[in-house]
Amino acid sequence: MKLASLINGEKDGRLIIVSRDLTRAVKADAATTLLSAIELWDKVADALAAQAQKLENGNAEGVFAFDKKDTQAPLARAPQWLDASAFKTHSELVAKAWNNKNRWSDTTPLMYQGASDDLLPSYGPSYLPSEAHDMDFEGEVVVVVDTVPMGISPEHALSHIKLVGMANDVSLRAFGAAEQEAGFGFLRAKPSTIFSPVFVTLDELNDNWRDGKLHGALTVHVNNRWVGSPRAEYMNFSFGRLIAHAATSRKLAAGTILGSGTVSDPLDDTGSATLLEVRAVEQLQHGECRTPFLKFGDTVKIDMTDQNRHSIFGVIEHQVLKG
Repeated sequence: MKLASLINGEKDGRLIIVSRDLTRAVKADAATTLLSAIELWDKVADALAAQAQKLENGNAEGVFAFDKKDTQAPLARAPQWLDASAFKTHSELVAKAWNNKNRWSDTTPLMYQGASDDLLPSYGPSYLPSEAHDMDFEGEVVVVVDTVPMGISPEHALSHIKLVGMANDVSLRAFGAAEQEAGFGFLRAKPSTIFSPVFVTLDELNDNWRDGKLHGALTVHVNNRWVGSPRAEYMNFSFGRLIAHAATSRKLAAGTILGSGTVSDPLDDTGSATLLEVRAVEQLQHGECRTPFLKFGDTVKIDMTDQNRHSIFGVIEHQVLKG
């Protein structure tokens, strides 16, 4: 099933179930918010799925047209937002381009704790302070978990994934390097993150979900110009591994969101899901960066489609504006 949060004047919105073709929706009966549904997943999942099936069959009551502009982020606030860097290609490319230290480890995932109090809807806008901060986007896959016990194994961690979606991990590159060197992780470099209109259960993904990874191309455009379609299955750490890493020394609360980090593809013709990579390739090929970072008024579009070219999570499409 596909789940979203309708704007209703409350911070967490109103949980709705969305049809597979993203055209129709109905208010969920078993839970009023997505966070409460995740917290009580074992008790409400079957009822939500039954209502979703009625929606598909045309038997649901109270059906209305789905418009992502009537929704907020599926989780407008979450107990925790943890973002990894699970693609080795991304780390190696950026380090090579500017002769920086490569922080990648084949045994320990890179991960930071981001702000989870103001998660933004798919249509934006993203209000940012200044173009001088080198505004960028990062197209990512995200998962939402129920309560995860401390010390869980990667294999058992996979059973705690309840929903999958997409994110634009908005980044201000001018702050990033200095905050990494300080050793306390990102803060100013990471404004509020933007999420896909809907999050979906694993059964919606069919063969696109295998081995704890989402298989498919995540396509990014800026101002209708194609930037890249890297494939998400090139993650070097599965989501099971990422969850286990995060839960090494503490449990994870239900509703925690974990990100894959920038989707990055080792193939040369698939482009990139972030301008930082585009500029790294230019630096290596031409000795200089030719593509600028985002400007105010630019529109970022991120999508992933199934085998029939239907959007899986709905489209992230938002402008970058001066705040």
